[in-house]
Amino acid sequence: MNIKKIHHVAIICSNYEKSKHFYVDTLGLKVISETYRKERDSYKLDLAIGEDYQIELFSFPDRPERPSYPEARGLRHLAFAVDDIEDSKRELEEKGVKVEPVRVDPITGKKFTFFQDPDAQPLELYES
Repeated sequence: MNIKKIHHVAIICSNYEKSKHFYVDTLGLKVISETYRKERDSYKLDLAIGEDYQIELFSFPDRPERPSYPEARGLRHLAFAVDDIEDSKRELEEKGVKVEPVRVDPITGKKFTFFQDPDAQPLELYES
């Protein structure tokens, strides 16, 4: 096996239109494709993150909430690399997103912060 990189991250949302607005309009991700799957009563929205990565945003009716506090096992959070953490934080806050204070990673010395999507999925901005 020769794993080269992560291809995509899949996220299930509770309100498709609200989450689509958040990921496309608030975060500025580009829509690659959008498909409605009638047999599943589900949308699948493929979103580009830069040139190499994707988020697959799914809507399924009546899915359980994600346990978060205390943190559940499994995927902890999704982190996005940004050039300027302060500018990115300010831009999110101007769009009404609550963002935690910026902290410094004690191991790398890089700045980071957390915020949440409409379903309280933890998201991180990490200064590259």
